[in-house]
Amino acid sequence: MTVAVVLFTSDLRLHDHPPLRAALAAADEVVPLFVRDPGVHAAGFDAPNRSAFLADCLADLDASLRRRGGRLVVRAGPVVREVRALAAECRAVEVHMAAGVTGYAQHREERLREELGDHGVALRVHDGVITAVAAGAVTPAGSDHYAVFTPYFRRWSQERLRDTCPTPRTVRVPEAVRGEPLPSRDGLSGLSPGLPSGGETRGRERFSRWAREELSGYEDHHDDLAGDATSRLSPYLHFGALSPVELVRRARAHGGPGADAFVRQLCWRDFHHQVLAARPAASALDYRTRHDRWRTEEEASEDIAAWREGRTGYPVVDAAMRQLRHEGWMHNRARLLAAGFLAKTLYVDWRIGARHFLDLLVDGDIVNNQLNWQWVAGTGTDTRPHRVLNPVTQGRRLDPRGAYVHRWVPELREVAGKRVHEPWLLPEDERARLDYPGPLIDLADGLARFKHARGRD
Repeated sequence: MTVAVVLFTSDLRLHDHPPLRAALAAADEVVPLFVRDPGVHAAGFDAPNRSAFLADCLADLDASLRRRGGRLVVRAGPVVREVRALAAECRAVEVHMAAGVTGYAQHREERLREELGDHGVALRVHDGVITAVAAGAVTPAGSDHYAVFTPYFRRWSQERLRDTCPTPRTVRVPEAVRGEPLPSRDGLSGLSPGLPSGGETRGRERFSRWAREELSGYEDHHDDLAGDATSRLSPYLHFGALSPVELVRRARAHGGPGADAFVRQLCWRDFHHQVLAARPAASALDYRTRHDRWRTEEEASEDIAAWREGRTGYPVVDAAMRQLRHEGWMHNRARLLAAGFLAKTLYVDWRIGARHFLDLLVDGDIVNNQLNWQWVAGTGTDTRPHRVLNPVTQGRRLDPRGAYVHRWVPELREVAGKRVHEPWLLPEDERARLDYPGPLIDLADGLARFKHARGRD
């Protein structure tokens, strides 16, 4: 009786899961394994919102496996130690897992291959599980990755996606293998009140409903802050509860401008993965340094606190930050505006903002969070590194009726239309009735400081 282990990481699903499919084909029995890694806690990445969503995903994965005669085995400890011990315990011949792109994931894979190989166990790493196109599958001449999105998108669009794997009908797990109880969101403190539920079942339901009702209009409405026409699938993609290959295939089958725009956003996700796979240090260091002399946490403590709490005096920025705290999620355009205000207007180190986002975002990850922050800060892959997004003009364009601001900044609900984005221009008697702070900084002053710091006076 041969046994294989499937190490689940950021791929918490059964449908379209190549490592599981390969393990089932190679062995009589399979151990679906998830390891609660203390390294995640030590690095501060087990934020409450993500811990709760992860618990949902693991519970859903276990329930799906049990319907097929199997179960999820959960162990706690250093990943390499736990995988090696389990492989020895059940005499596994192979361990299957999805490829990762972070420096930590690459190091984990190297150590697993070495440790397992020393004990005669083969490590099988599968590409194209957490992305639609594997990182490094397409490269430009003379480089190991694309540094600009548009040429990457052209090449990415020409790639033939692998076929999706059907959900297995049966998963046989060795009876003697035991694990610890599944984690639960019960008892977790500090959760955002509007945090969504996780799991493959919820994710597939959400995508099917959204594709039916909103996908066709996505191109026209995805920037509408108040319309909330985006898919909100990012948490499910982050934890691998949904397959990006399947989403691209289903969107292309649907067809139309809305589907094309949605596929382009999925490509942005793959783009960032291939950048970080080639440059793991970009998770903490500038991809392209501008030799910025950022204001530190000590120098800008009051400004940073106002930004975190949603009281900068710029309504669309404050609405975005309050949405983040309440939902553990934020509209993509709102993320750009909030991040740009911190990095370009307040001239605060982008890493400070990225850390705050990671503390709250249910979809927060090293790949997209860090590289999007660098894009906004002008130290990443953006070909226009000095661009500044004006929160007033952007607010008036993306929230013309003020509905997004009204939802998250109730102090301004009586201010109608576009006027809500410049409350400091209201008549004095109206301003006096508002329980809302004045602007933290004049935008012109912030722009002048930014230009001076970058030597562009």
